[in-house]
Amino acid sequence: MFLVKAFILLFFVNQAIAQDIPPQPNPPRMLNDFVMKLNGVEAETLEQKLRGYRDSTSTEISVVIVKNTGDYDPFDYGMKIFNTWGIGKKGKNNGVLLLWATETRKLRIITGRAAEGAIPDAIAKRIINTILKPAFQSNQFYLGLDEATTEMFQRLTGEFKADAVDGEEIPFWVILLVMLFIFFIIYGISKGGGGRGGGRRNYSDGGMFFPTTISSWGSSSSGSWGSSDSGGGGGFDFGGFGGGESGGGGAGGDY
Repeated sequence: MFLVKAFILLFFVNQAIAQDIPPQPNPPRMLNDFVMKLNGVEAETLEQKLRGYRDSTSTEISVVIVKNTGDYDPFDYGMKIFNTWGIGKKGKNNGVLLLWATETRKLRIITGRAAEGAIPDAIAKRIINTILKPAFQSNQFYLGLDEATTEMFQRLTGEFKADAVDGEEIPFWVILLVMLFIFFIIYGISKGGGGRGGGRRNYSDGGMFFPTTISSWGSSSSGSWGSSDSGGGGGFDFGGFGGGESGGGGAGGDY
């Protein structure tokens, strides 16, 4: 009887250990692929991208890839990783975790308290459904992770531009341009129509003005954010996460 009880106890202990979260690798990494889903080049590129963003903003975004979450709900599993590893800066709680369980095809985004404003639950769900899910269904795993983290960067730094939707209002600069165009036409007609002799007005004499270039009015310096930040970080030593905590924000899904 004693041996039976000991065996049962050992069985449950082993199960608990097997289902527990993995320890953070040493040396620490922003990308932790425990299943080797990404090849060496992809893994290193994503690691440097995440590390470069951390070095320039102090915001820590970690991608963790596991086989499954055992008996844990993906949310509980992700929360345990987030708070045990301390993703995000201590006191700032500006971390984000993207968890992917490959065997069960589960995805989970968990945000620190300071990141919830830029990436609320609805946006986290949108990133999963519109970026990660389609890419993963096509086996384009690196592409999905790359695009998802880029959108997180843009939202956290206030650079994200919302997609156009049906019924979207016409941009103000377009309305202004049309109004100015109409004004100059009316102004030119009024100046030229009242002259004696009914001669044709030569607008090149100054009676009417048209901008020499219109394309410059709507131009903007929207350079690629990722090209400057994602390439950095290679010369910085990542000593580990900063001790942040999550308030439980985020969303989950599968593919």
